[in-house]
Amino acid sequence: MPNKNLQRARSLRANQSDAEKRLWSRLRNRGFFGFKFRRQVPVGPFIADFLCTERMLIVEVDGGQHDERAEADLRRTHYLEAQGYRVIRFWNNEMLANTEGVLTVILDALGGDPHPPTA
Repeated sequence: MPNKNLQRARSLRANQSDAEKRLWSRLRNRGFFGFKFRRQVPVGPFIADFLCTERMLIVEVDGGQHDERAEADLRRTHYLEAQGYRVIRFWNNEMLANTEGVLTVILDALGGDPHPPTA
């Protein structure tokens, strides 16, 4: 029987926001400069939106409800950073309005372009 976090992660994968869908379409299947990302991954008591274990990077895409949960999100970020992860956050509207800018920030956080796509 899957644990509660795993069940929640599956539910989140099935019910992504438009911003998460857009980002996942760019990150999936090593489509982002060869980096392997997973989505809605349990990490301790939390679920990371997008995780690149190779670079220990977590990308969070937050909706308006996170505006009211800033303190909880800060505790969550501190926990994840204590586990060795770097956490970067974007708002849904930022992802939808400036996808290329968000991707540039993610690439910078990953440390550049070590795996250029083949033509």
